[in-house]
Amino acid sequence: MNTILEHLTGMNTMSDQIIASDYLISVKSGVRNYAMAVTEAGTPEIKAVLTVQLDEMINMHEQIMSYMIDRGWYHPWHMNEQIQLDLQNIQTALNATTL
Repeated sequence: MNTILEHLTGMNTMSDQIIASDYLISVKSGVRNYAMAVTEAGTPEIKAVLTVQLDEMINMHEQIMSYMIDRGWYHPWHMNEQIQLDLQNIQTALNATTL
C-alpha cells in the first residue's frame, strides 16, 4: 500500500503495530524454544551459550513489549483494554478490504 493511501486509511500506524505484534509473537516463541533447548543441552558449554541467547531473547521481548505499551498498542495487564483494542484492529482490517 502506498504511503498516501496508508495515511488516508489510518493503516500507517496499523502497519507498524502489525509488524511489532508479529515481532513480539516471534520473540515469545524464541524464548520458549531457547528455554526448552537449555533444558536439553548436552554439555555445560552448549547450555551456557543457549542461556546467553535466552537472556538476550528475554531482553528483546521487554524492549518490544515496552515499545508497544508506550504507543498504546499492547495492554498486557488490562484485559478489557486489550480486547477493545483487538476489536478496533479487527474492524480496521475489515474496513480496509472495502477500499
